[in-house]
Formats: sequence, structure tokens, C-alpha cells
Amino acid sequence: MVYEVNRARRTEVLRLIALGLLPTLAQGPVIRRPHAVRVAAALDSNAWACRALDGLRERYGSGPVLVSVAGRQALVLLSAEDAHRVLGETGASFTAASKEKTAALSHFEPDAVLITRGASRKPRRLFNETALDHPAPEHRFHEAFRAAVREEARPLLRHGTLDWKRFHAAYQRIVRRIVFGDAARDDERITELRDALRGDGNWFMLHRKRHRLRTELFVRSQKYLDLPEPGGLARAARATPAAADVKPVAQMQHWFFAFDAAPIGAYLALGLLAGHRTEAAGARTDHAYLRACVLESQRLWPTSLAILRDTTVETRWPGGPTVPAGTAVIFYSSYFHRDARRLPYADRFEPEVWLDGRAEADWAIAPFSRGPAECPGKNIVLFTSATLLAELLRLQWRLSSPHRLGPGRPLPRTVDHTSLRLTTADRPAAADRPGVTD
Repeated sequence: MVYEVNRARRTEVLRLIALGLLPTLAQGPVIRRPHAVRVAAALDSNAWACRALDGLRERYGSGPVLVSVAGRQALVLLSAEDAHRVLGETGASFTAASKEKTAALSHFEPDAVLITRGASRKPRRLFNETALDHPAPEHRFHEAFRAAVREEARPLLRHGTLDWKRFHAAYQRIVRRIVFGDAARDDERITELRDALRGDGNWFMLHRKRHRLRTELFVRSQKYLDLPEPGGLARAARATPAAADVKPVAQMQHWFFAFDAAPIGAYLALGLLAGHRTEAAGARTDHAYLRACVLESQRLWPTSLAILRDTTVETRWPGGPTVPAGTAVIFYSSYFHRDARRLPYADRFEPEVWLDGRAEADWAIAPFSRGPAECPGKNIVLFTSATLLAELLRLQWRLSSPHRLGPGRPLPRTVDHTSLRLTTADRPAAADRPGVTD
């Protein structure tokens, strides 16, 4: 059966562009622009985008709606059922290597599995899952990762204040040690190269490719893979069988990039715990609860503002349109993560939903995507962030910036992590302080 296409009106498309697309592009789809994040949080831009999507749903129902932007046909998802279908059929009817995503990520990781189509995707995905021990809850090298996290957390405990700059710098050292090994701890140049090219990626195909910088980035990455005794995930990568087209260093480069969203979720989780003192009281010794806090932070404020797919075949939608191959599909994360029609906890901090199975059962809540394209490094990220939170919660933190992260009223849909500040009057116990022994 062929259904009539639900096509948005011109005024509705303009509203979506103004309230959803432009704020997302301004903030940076690949690397955040701090000033734009600040403005978006002040305006609560995610809330306005969700209202625009609600308007489409009220007019057309819960089926997907076709929009046209700059000549590109895109299908906007409005129901949890359709979201589940798209995520579940990725690799069959849909591809994660969308046109826009490929244009952005090809600036710095052109051979990464996320933007690979065709025969190369399967062996690259297998390599990623094997090297990252997906879906095991802990990586085979988790003890080394834990040690790195604890070492980098200690300096953060010496001060009575914590801001994004200090937290982010510490987390970047952790990322370099986990991905490339301890030898890369102080290699700030490799992070600078990655972030410069990510900035280019924010402009998609509008920015020229800087091949010299990309070559330097890959040479530095390869150096850690070629060490006599590589550390971190480089060690796992070298021990994993790989066909010629897998290109292990390109997959490692994707791990290095994908890991960079983790500090945002972890820092906001710490802010939420500072605003919810009762929940924070016993959290430090409960690793599963801290993992749930990180997941809940990313439900409330997704680091992937939108999940993009392209159709690979003609797709039919019950009660909605039939669209050709090559159509973009848009899953606006905040719209599904904060859907009060389905989620009674939509706008409050409720990490318990990740412990009792409610959130895991709902595929429209997808902070690490779902299905065949789910992030294979998900458990490494959660382990790292939860371990760091456990160390930081040796102190009792309180919010010293005007962020509304406490209970009693709905949490904002958009938040500025870069201006979040925390303070404490505590000091770590003697045995916890660097240089102090029993």
C-alpha cells in the first residue's frame, strides 16, 4: 500500500529551521562553540525546537513528516515506534553514514566505521566491537583505565572550586591515556589537531579539507600504535586481527573523537548530584548508580543533538509517506528524551529509570544510539565517567553558578556546561590526598 506523503508547509519548515536547525548548527554538531552554547541555554533553544515538533504532531499526527531544506528531502520522526524502527533497521533500510555526517566527519576520520558504507563496514564494525570488548560491561584493561582516572582526579580534589576548563583538561588527559596509552598523557598537540579538524567538520562540505593537519594527526596516532609495548586501547587494537581495509588507526581516531562528548555528560552529572544532595549522599560507593547518573545526564541533555540516518531503499511508513532511497531521516534527541506524553519523569533527574529497565526498554531514549549502530565504546565511556565521579564525590559539592539543576521544578531543556561551577568547603581525607600515607 502506498500512503500519501505528509509534507510540512513552507511556514512550518521555516519554523523548524529557525527553532531547531539553526541553533543546532550554531552550537556545533561536531565540536561545541561555547558562546553559542551559552546563548542557546539562555534561550532554552531545545524547548523551542520541541514545541515546533509538537506543532507538526498536532497537525499531522504521530507519523513522520517530510520537509525540504535547501533541496534536501528529510523525514522528521515524531513517534517512538518510528524511532525504534529506524535505529533497529540501521544497516538494512537505513545507514548511519548519512550525507551530512559523512561530510562532517570526513575532515578528520574518513575511514571510520561510523561513515563507512558497503562491504568494508562489517569488518570495521567487528574490529571495533572486538577491540572495545563490546558489549562487556568492563574492558579487559579496566584496571589500568581505573588507575589513570584516579591519578588525574587527584589534582581536582586539591582546590575548593571546580570549573569546566579544569575538569575538561583533566578528562582529556584521561582520554589520551585510555585511547593511546600513558605515553600520550601530555600530548596536547594530538588533541589540538583533532579539535581543529572537528571545527572544520562543523562546516560540513563548506570547509576545505586540511590534509596536512589530518596527516599529522594520523602520524601521531600511529606512533602510539607502533610502540614496542603500546598502552590503552592501542594495545587492544594491535592485538585484534584486522583485514587490510579495516585501517586500525582510523578506527582509533574515531574512538578519540567519540570519547570527547563524555566529559560534558560527566560534568553535568556531577552538577545534578550537587543539586540533588540526597541522591549524592551514597552515590560514591555505588558504581552502577553513578553509571545511571551519567546516562540520565545524557538523556536530559543529549550530547548528540540529533541522530541522522539516510534511507538506503524505498521505505514505507504505515499512516505516513513512502520515500525514496537517499532521503535523510532526523531523530531530534531532546524531543524523544523529554517526551512528557510517554515519560512521567521527562523533566526531572531520575537515574533509577536506568536501573529498573524502564529507560533501557525505550529505544526512543538513545544517548549512545541503539541497535546495529549503537556506540561500541558505550561501556568504556560509562566506566570512565562513573569512576571519575566516584573519585570527585570524596568531597561534597554545591553549585556556585546560577544553574537550575536541583529538584522542585522542571529541569531546563538546554544547559550551558561551560559556565557550570562547583565549590566545596571539604577537603579529601588524609589517606585520599596525594603524598599522604597512613
